[in-house]
Amino acid sequence: MNRRNFLSLTGTFTSGLLIVPDILHKLGTHTSGVVADSCVVFIQLNGGNDGLNTFIPYDDPLYYEYRRNVGIPKSEIIGKNAGMGWHPALKNWAAIQQNGDLCVVQNVGYPDPNRSHFRSQEIWQTASDSQQYLNEGWLGRYLDIHYKEHHPTGGVNLDSIDNLALKGKEPNAITIKDPDRFRSKNETEATKLSDNPQLDFVRKIAHSITEGAEEIRKALDQSTTEISYPKSALGKNLEWIARLIKGNLHSNVYYTSHNGFDTHDNQLTVHKNKLGELNEAVFAFYQEIKKAGLLSQVTIVVFSEFGRRVKDNGNGTDHGTAAPLFIIGGKTTGKVIGKNPNLEQLIQGDLQHEIDFRSVYARLLEQKLAFNPNQIGITQSPLTGIF
Repeated sequence: MNRRNFLSLTGTFTSGLLIVPDILHKLGTHTSGVVADSCVVFIQLNGGNDGLNTFIPYDDPLYYEYRRNVGIPKSEIIGKNAGMGWHPALKNWAAIQQNGDLCVVQNVGYPDPNRSHFRSQEIWQTASDSQQYLNEGWLGRYLDIHYKEHHPTGGVNLDSIDNLALKGKEPNAITIKDPDRFRSKNETEATKLSDNPQLDFVRKIAHSITEGAEEIRKALDQSTTEISYPKSALGKNLEWIARLIKGNLHSNVYYTSHNGFDTHDNQLTVHKNKLGELNEAVFAFYQEIKKAGLLSQVTIVVFSEFGRRVKDNGNGTDHGTAAPLFIIGGKTTGKVIGKNPNLEQLIQGDLQHEIDFRSVYARLLEQKLAFNPNQIGITQSPLTGIF
């Protein structure tokens, strides 16, 4: 059996192992036992979230001049302060900010921005320069160095597809869609794959997934849901993440995504709906973690691969560059970091980035994960003021 066919069969690193196949059961029994003091939960808004209609510069007349068709009326904007306010669908986010638990980082991006969904996501996920191509993700590189020995659930991706951010040289992260469908590795008899040394990499990955499945099952057995979550896909994923955190899985990193932010058309309706789903899901997670007394240990990061163009296209907005990034929990200062979006000095119709996203990564690594970002090639100075 060649490598391509075997990986296709097992679904290694993909949702093909959402239920661990019987052939992989009982291949491993090692448990890492590494305990993390804190974890970071990433929520990626796929499609390019319109930051200007999320955290809105309502006091700038240019906002309404450029956005005659998609501008949010000033009377509907909530949580107004210092010229900025929230989309009305984010009323719970405004409450979290009022509690001092939400930090906004304005005008986040990178030099020489790329407006392709795929490429810009790749840049964010690998922490590369715009003209640099890396094979491993920034979190995957961190996990490779952080764990002295293989740790199958160092990172957990709740999604139907893998995320490049967690890809490393070692299988220290696992992608799952529905953790409750994992079966105990003791249910079936072990199956020996082969004595061929060329299949060692397959055994290693199979071993990792088997261990990860068992660790996840144990964590779920030790936790319950105490807050009502929305029935959206994001709501379900965040519910699972809360269960895993409360069940002492001890993963350092959790990752999930929320799709549908490519609002070229019908933006007012589509964006309102997507932000509403985000608002309800994140607020439920926030309440769950806060009720469990874990908010100081759990840091939630919400971001998108780019923002939208400043001027609307008549019915929506096209691909842009800089946008706000949001951080909840983790002893955040609750500040708004950076200047309000400058709508007078645009570059080809787009916002100029003020803060490099890698400086945010550097601060997360340094302060939340006790790790030197230089070790994985992030040389930007850590952004101050978040925590």
